[in-house]
Amino acid sequence: MLRKIRISLASVFLIGLTALFLDFTGTAHHWLSWMAKMQALEAVLALNAVVIALLVVLTLVFGRIYCSVICPLGVMQDLFGWLGKKAKKNRYSYSKEVKWLRYPVMAVFIIALLAGVGSLFELLAPYSAFGRIMTMIFQPLWKMGNNVLASIAEHYDSYAFYSVDVWMKSLPVLIIAALTLVILVVLAWRNGRTYCNTVCPVGTVLSFLSRFSWLRIHFDTDKCRNCSLCTKNCKAACIDYKNHTVDYSRCVVCGDCIESCKFGALRYDNAHLHKKAQDTSASKSDATKSDVDTSKRSFLLSSSLLATAALAQEKDKIFDGGYIDLEDKVAPERQTPLTPPGSLSVQNMAQHCTGCLLCVSECPNDVLRPSTDLMHLMQPVMSYERGHCRPECTRCSEVCPAGAIKPIDREEKSSIQIGHAVWIKKNCVPITDGVECGNCARHCPVGAIEMIPLDENDEESPTVPAVNEAVCIGCGACEYVCPARPYSAIYVEGHEVHRKI
Repeated sequence: MLRKIRISLASVFLIGLTALFLDFTGTAHHWLSWMAKMQALEAVLALNAVVIALLVVLTLVFGRIYCSVICPLGVMQDLFGWLGKKAKKNRYSYSKEVKWLRYPVMAVFIIALLAGVGSLFELLAPYSAFGRIMTMIFQPLWKMGNNVLASIAEHYDSYAFYSVDVWMKSLPVLIIAALTLVILVVLAWRNGRTYCNTVCPVGTVLSFLSRFSWLRIHFDTDKCRNCSLCTKNCKAACIDYKNHTVDYSRCVVCGDCIESCKFGALRYDNAHLHKKAQDTSASKSDATKSDVDTSKRSFLLSSSLLATAALAQEKDKIFDGGYIDLEDKVAPERQTPLTPPGSLSVQNMAQHCTGCLLCVSECPNDVLRPSTDLMHLMQPVMSYERGHCRPECTRCSEVCPAGAIKPIDREEKSSIQIGHAVWIKKNCVPITDGVECGNCARHCPVGAIEMIPLDENDEESPTVPAVNEAVCIGCGACEYVCPARPYSAIYVEGHEVHRKI
């Protein structure tokens, strides 16, 4: 029963979080964004006290169920390990905790986090690794499948599907995601949860709490026949059948050992209460009570985890339009990177972002993409070659689970200045081609650009844009619609610290 409950709840989280990253319509996050906010590291960075307290209580009561139920990377590893068990049964063995690797990795992670070296701690964060895999590898495949359906539907005069652009957001990050996936598949296929118990910093932190969990998997030595099936089926390599011990710092309460034991020698309950019951009851009545207690505790486990679904869910929908597609441009070299409205500053983004890329996968305007800067690798930056940041869209701030992009409403977004437009005279069409333009001024949503004569004393002088930096919010509409190629005649330079105007 324990294993079935665990698999059912883990499936809900894995499917839900996968849908959250794959969805490009903006629908899934209204119902499933609470799952992202349940992730441990993201809750800590967002200072989400409710989620942190809930995860601590769950671990102290039930053990490391977070790793086998809530963490999508852990559940994905279980899936790969299950496929490996199909190829070869009873494949695992007991091994001692690898302290020489586990704790130095944890120390490096903490130092990188405090120092703001995002590219380092993002590589180790489990939810971030899952997000990169889904965003960079599986979402493009999902979109391609959608486009095939859209073509078929169009052939039959149906508009049930619509085509979307599939493009390379970042080749370096795609390579990192692919390597991460390959490593996880190999480790999980061969050795189960090696990553979780030797590399993952979240697992290491939870291991300190799980040592003191109230409910644990333990041996009934009177029933054990030392058949070793529990050890051979433990993907965490934490069960020593010879000494009848379980390393609770690594046990993720998956229930595989209980399922594999043919003699009922493994139990999931409070060991002290069980021993006391043995001293005061007959062995037969003890066995009956054990089954009842296990069922009750399994029900309690499922109820407590399902209760997390009561977290608040977002309800505002965003309907996106868009300008006509323009030829691809070359991104300008910005002195200061552009970060989304709500991120407050470049520094705040660097300190809180875990590089999960959920905001990138959810951006409906193709503005966000992973940074290729080594210090901030995989963190989102903005660029306007494929679209602009529409003032009415706040989706990235709605889905960010780590507090890197604070929630903002549409009115607030229109008053946040993330950068300002800069005019490049040598690229401007009225000067280079001698034709009238004014696209930037016509499409500026805040009226920060007006067209003025290049030479006030010449009536034949072409009109060129003049930018009011005090009004400009840096949305990039001017840069996106500028017809100059390959470089726009007007681009947005970012601000280190965002301002309110």
